Amino acid sequence: MPKVAFHTLGCKVNHYETEGIWRMFKEDGYERVEFDRQADVYVINTCTVTNTGDKKSRQVIRRAVRKNPEAIVCVTGCYAQTSPGEIMEIPGVDIIVGTQDRKKMIGYIEEHQKTREPINGVSNIMKNRVFEEMDVPAFTDRTRASLKIQEGCNNFCTFCIIPWSRGLLRSREPENVIKQAQSLVDAGYKEIVLTGIHTAGYGEDMKDYNFAKLLKELEAKVDGLKRIRISSIEASQITDEVIEVLDQSEKIVRHLHIPLQSGSDSVLERMRRKYSSSYYKQKVDKIKKALPNLAITSDVIVGFPGETEEEFQETYNFVKEIGYAELHVFPFSRRTGTPAARMENQVDDHTKHRRVQEMIELSNQLAKEYASNFENDVLEVIPEERDSDEPGTLVGYTDNYLKVKFSGTEDMIGKLIRVKIDRAGYPYNEGKFVRVIEDATHAQQIKATS
Repeated sequence: MPKVAFHTLGCKVNHYETEGIWRMFKEDGYERVEFDRQADVYVINTCTVTNTGDKKSRQVIRRAVRKNPEAIVCVTGCYAQTSPGEIMEIPGVDIIVGTQDRKKMIGYIEEHQKTREPINGVSNIMKNRVFEEMDVPAFTDRTRASLKIQEGCNNFCTFCIIPWSRGLLRSREPENVIKQAQSLVDAGYKEIVLTGIHTAGYGEDMKDYNFAKLLKELEAKVDGLKRIRISSIEASQITDEVIEVLDQSEKIVRHLHIPLQSGSDSVLERMRRKYSSSYYKQKVDKIKKALPNLAITSDVIVGFPGETEEEFQETYNFVKEIGYAELHVFPFSRRTGTPAARMENQVDDHTKHRRVQEMIELSNQLAKEYASNFENDVLEVIPEERDSDEPGTLVGYTDNYLKVKFSGTEDMIGKLIRVKIDRAGYPYNEGKFVRVIEDATHAQQIKATS
């Protein structure tokens, strides 16, 4: 039985796609081994969101070539899509497939075994208008299942290379989304995370169908699904229809990730984000009214080219005003090939680092304040793993994305559990087990299907 090993860099979508690629290999009779073991085929799923992503991808490719010079090294993902020439120059790379045509990978491997010639299977992503189906009926290592519903992005923000590596927005057929959601629930998953490159842009390329309708159908048609989580939604995608669906839903969790990037209008303009801070705030106010206690998390980039102290302060004050439950803070990173990398007035690393620290401190403070609202409340948690430092302690998330530690047994992992929050904090809240809501032999099911 031939052996295949995978290494995934980058985002949730990449991790999802690696699972999809593994399914194809599994059906073709391959056995999966760890990446640092000897394998016949190494598949590296690359990231290109920053120059560092490219660099890390190259390091991992070289590691695979060194591990087994006889093996077939296959490179896929975003870096493969944008820079196939660069990758082809790395000695030992045999096959390159970008962010589409993954189905051809095994055929390319068979062809390469005959000819021993390198194969570059990367084609022009901008011409693609069709979502590439890759079914993932179960995951190898998770209690939360991701479900990819769309691909690509039409936004072309000045700091971002992703439209060039993923192409323009294309949505998955609703019936395929529903079908895969059902097979994930049948495999034992209680929570599904809807994911994509521009997730809530789902349906923008369809006639008479949109993201709100998909949410409704998932809730109505998927038997046994307990939680629906949206990986990310832009302020402009929070339509009245979406708010209404969230308001009426029993299953969509009280947590939305709404990317901000900057709270300064002048910076937002340079980023080519399509909203102002007041528009963003208006949407957040509206959704908070419909969903009290909603956890809102976000992404912020500090040190964008030309960002003055005043502009940084505007973002800082805006973040405080919104009162996020948690932030992901990034220093601006110059990505070659993007307009922002060529902008003047690049901010020096020292200033960027200081601003990142200030923003992280604010985020930690806001996270503690948000969590403190739930002290002494009983919340529903799906434990995901045992705490590596404390045996007998489980770690999982509430529906509103509080990370909770509590004493429990391993058979609770993946089930829906009621937990009383004894002590709010950040990054962890401490809780006490109350009861199991329902008793599915979830862990066994997941083990059996992966």
